[in-house]
Amino acid sequence: MRKKMLLMFLLSFMIVLFAASHTLAQDFNFASKAQLLIDTNSGKILYENNIHEKLYPASVTKIMTMLLAMEALEEGKVKADEMIPVSERAAGLGGSQIFLAPGDRITFAEMMIGIGVGSANDASMAMAEFLAGSAEVFVEQMNKKAQELGMTNTNFVNPHGLHDENHYTTAFDISLMSLELLSHPKIHEWITIWYDEEFLQGKIKKREGVYLSNSNQIIRFYEGGDGLKTGFTREAANCISATAVRDGTRFLAVILGAPGRPALFAEARTLLDYGFANWRSLPVAEKGEVLGRVKVDKGSVEEIDFVAKERYSLLVKKGTKEQVIHEIIIPERLTAPLETSTQIGTLLVKSAAGEELGRVALVPAADVQRASIITFFRRFVGHWLRFGR
Repeated sequence: MRKKMLLMFLLSFMIVLFAASHTLAQDFNFASKAQLLIDTNSGKILYENNIHEKLYPASVTKIMTMLLAMEALEEGKVKADEMIPVSERAAGLGGSQIFLAPGDRITFAEMMIGIGVGSANDASMAMAEFLAGSAEVFVEQMNKKAQELGMTNTNFVNPHGLHDENHYTTAFDISLMSLELLSHPKIHEWITIWYDEEFLQGKIKKREGVYLSNSNQIIRFYEGGDGLKTGFTREAANCISATAVRDGTRFLAVILGAPGRPALFAEARTLLDYGFANWRSLPVAEKGEVLGRVKVDKGSVEEIDFVAKERYSLLVKKGTKEQVIHEIIIPERLTAPLETSTQIGTLLVKSAAGEELGRVALVPAADVQRASIITFFRRFVGHWLRFGR
């Protein structure tokens, strides 16, 4: 009888703990159409509501435009100081703009600031035309990238987000492209500018320049806020993909269809507060971190470092002391050739009880070519001489 009562007490206690841990999320009373909170390090969704409903994204679309631009920059297809021309089509777009005129030329970096801070439709169109040759081809690239990222409920028809009934996405899909943009940290240098009273002064036909003001209050009035993009059209209402980081823990909040800007930022702050109040990231491995060394047969080198392919962190509840065990699984010897894109092992992350918590792919730190005959001969002679001693 005593054991039964103890069991009932423990069960009741666990139910109370579970309810307490979920009370805050259940008490949310949002006015927007869709909300999502995700830990960017682990990819774990901490709160969701209507995240797969197809909705209009307005200028949050520009996250994909900036993502393709950042990829082009890092691939060397464009330079930050490269001049980008403005066409009549780009200059003629309405909505948010930085008042570019046909024939204006500004740098890639300035164009990115215009897109990210000024939410400029003219800059978005100019960037698309420059990178792909035409907006239509750029939109094809946007949709191709969306499919690569698993954005299965998204269709783009333009690079800026002006309303079109066939231009839609979801809160979940927005989180996917937002996470990908966050893998290019240089973007924060441009999108966190709060205001510039003399932006492009003397560089465009509008000689007095442009008063640039960031519409994202998160980067100014929320601790750790550093991105990413707001949006508004009458059909989409108010939208945001908001990021903030504190002590290595980063959360992303997506709000779609908020009835006004006060509600938009209040809901984003509520979700971010919920994340920071309850969870923290526990770093496991950094992208490119050397985790060991392995022998290589028939290679141009006899040993090679292996590294973590991606950054990986565990999300743990605040107040808990999570003990993790790292187990590296990799062959004792590898055979050349090897490429940095090829997984050669796995870092298993386990709890103290042995439960698998996650895994990280291990890759060579550098490409290893197959050794030439001359290399084999020199290596053989070297080994023979050392053995002789």
